[in-house]
Amino acid sequence: MRTSNLAAMAALLLFSLTGTATELKNLTAKQALTLMEQQKLSSVELVTYYLQQIEKNNHKGADLRAITDINRDAIKLATRLDNERKAGKIRGPLHGLPVVIKANIASKDGMPTTAGALALKGFLAKKDAELVTQLKAAGAVIIAKSNLSEWANFRGEKSASGWSALGGQTKNPHSLSKTPCGSSSGSGVAVAADMTLLAVGTETDGSITCPASVNGVVGIKPTHGAVSGEGIIPIAASQDIAGPMTRTVADAALLLEVLATKEAKSHYGDLTAEARSNKAKKVALVRAFDKDFPAVKTMLDQVATKLQQQGVQVQNLDKWDLPEQLNKDELTVLVYEFKRDLSQWLLDYQVPASVNSIEKIVAFNQKKGKAALAFYGQEYLQQASAINLIKDKAAYEAALTNSKKLAKTALDAYLTAQGVDAILLPAYGPAWPIDHINGDQFNFGTSTAAAVSGYPSVTIPAGMDGNLPLGLSLVGLKWSEPKLLGLATMLEQQLPARAIPAFAP
Repeated sequence: MRTSNLAAMAALLLFSLTGTATELKNLTAKQALTLMEQQKLSSVELVTYYLQQIEKNNHKGADLRAITDINRDAIKLATRLDNERKAGKIRGPLHGLPVVIKANIASKDGMPTTAGALALKGFLAKKDAELVTQLKAAGAVIIAKSNLSEWANFRGEKSASGWSALGGQTKNPHSLSKTPCGSSSGSGVAVAADMTLLAVGTETDGSITCPASVNGVVGIKPTHGAVSGEGIIPIAASQDIAGPMTRTVADAALLLEVLATKEAKSHYGDLTAEARSNKAKKVALVRAFDKDFPAVKTMLDQVATKLQQQGVQVQNLDKWDLPEQLNKDELTVLVYEFKRDLSQWLLDYQVPASVNSIEKIVAFNQKKGKAALAFYGQEYLQQASAINLIKDKAAYEAALTNSKKLAKTALDAYLTAQGVDAILLPAYGPAWPIDHINGDQFNFGTSTAAAVSGYPSVTIPAGMDGNLPLGLSLVGLKWSEPKLLGLATMLEQQLPARAIPAFAP
């Protein structure tokens, strides 16, 4: 069901949330669960509130375009969960809570799985992605799918984050002319703008980190392999990972605990409990961008002060330079695996024969012209189409080995050699203007080392540049999410509260 049909669905509801909307605004998962346990709030009321928020601001109001599709069965599912709760049956830790998932995640629920691409318009998956199965088993109500940078921002050069042929341009709710960043733009915006309680994004390099940072929410890019990638429209299996996007660290920990694989859970223990206390004693704080970004310097000065007040030793790093070869090798890996992994997904999920290969998608886009390609090209699709998986395998394997070595070396120099518990980096600079002529005008970003190495990264709101949020990323060794979340919780409690979006024009 398209969002334009939501008004008709809302009109059929047999109750009103008059008087409760203010109480539900920017609610946390913990608060929602407590209210439901006390029988002061139902899942139906909660789901209805967020559906109304989507109706209010997705295509109307601020025209955020964060949501592509609404689950037509959301109210029915919430009703069922309410009845189960009354009967004493609790499915899991998310029982009755609404969740939005990114439109590149397969779900068998009447919502298309499209990656925002015209070639997959209306495509209905015949099975759920593994993480969707986990969400349903935990009692979540998947209420909608979120917009994204088309093909997870791997269609062509000079793209503008948050734009897709099917979803249009997602907007940053703090300043509507600024980028929401991507590719999990819709997930980040939906959480920031109070259009959902919880959301799931995916990242290959920066696609959770950046939208979390510029929209002022919490995002976790977990250890690679910590969340199943089965069913997610891929870029590259060696880096792709799904993760939580929420308004608080506690909510992110709760959602990650549900999404985690059995292997991850064996490393995490009780993740929500671990997230309540800080065990980090020494951190490295990257100050390489202070000179060019005064607001970043102000943010990091405050972060350093709060850490020291809590007894955490801070080692300042004045440089953060990754070798250029890392970026070259990463691109080689992504293009090769895009050909290999997307081709397999299209076959596994029985996409219509007319677009069931990258070559056919390229041809489809060329035939459709501006309707499919709009203001930028499809260079990455074309490069992937030209890959020979046999002849190009040796070069790919060399690039894969070297890129991971370079990324891990950069991080291990501090996490292992100097024994810091986490590296703290300004995630990205402030949001830049949306530009459909020149594409994204990135100021800086620090996601690549964690993305390529597979190490975890937790991004939290930590400061402001005027009315634009700034995020702080906490990076640790593999499976160190419990320690990172404990540190993030401490900082969340010490730093100024998350800014509520003002929908500034």
